[in-house]
Amino acid sequence: MNAFSLNGRKALITGANAGIGQAIAIAMARAGADVVCAGRRSCAETVSAITDAGGTASEIIVDFSDPMAGVSLFDGAGIDILVNNAGIIRRADSVDFTEEDWDAVMDVNVKAVFFTSQAFAKELLKQDRKGKIVNIASLLSFQGGIRVPSYTTSKHGVAGLTRILANEWTARGINVNAIAPGYIATNNTQALRDDPDRSAAILDRIPAGRWGRPEDIAESAVYLAAPASDYVSGAILNVDGGWLAR
Repeated sequence: MNAFSLNGRKALITGANAGIGQAIAIAMARAGADVVCAGRRSCAETVSAITDAGGTASEIIVDFSDPMAGVSLFDGAGIDILVNNAGIIRRADSVDFTEEDWDAVMDVNVKAVFFTSQAFAKELLKQDRKGKIVNIASLLSFQGGIRVPSYTTSKHGVAGLTRILANEWTARGINVNAIAPGYIATNNTQALRDDPDRSAAILDRIPAGRWGRPEDIAESAVYLAAPASDYVSGAILNVDGGWLAR
């Protein structure tokens, strides 16, 4: 048995149209999973990358700005693995931060994660099936950050959700873990990479000496979805080039 194989498994990845979500979808398909790519924009590019390489994938349009948008995704769908990757960020000084920006981030990054996970778990428990949930947390699940008050709060929330759901569901066959990415070259970090001083300060602290790539997160997600991690639950895996060790 290959402990890292996802053959015979079906995975749903949210926010799979680009960045980390796209990389996770491609990596899970490469490991053998039938992948469902969910996003508020078309995931056709991700699906094509998978099918062109001989994998199996499909797409659905889901806008998680409605936190309940994911609750109907699992009925009879045969999903074994859920990756809660969809997320947004809004930047402003805390003294200027608006209620609209606060609510928008919390709805996508926390409320949608909980209710999507709940719907997934209900379907598995109803059928007495096992499954894996992989949440995408952040270094800001542990730190404060700068000018991202709702994002920081939401990612602390993802860490807490990961732990409570693991406490309640692991004994019932559903492992719940999270990955805390470091500074990854995605759309969410474009503003930081475009600021020469901020980018230099970030790179100076990363022992690996580079920005992370989405693919750096993807293989960790495969591990947390595969049999290799069957005794891992409630963990938050830092994939940060050594940032938190400094």
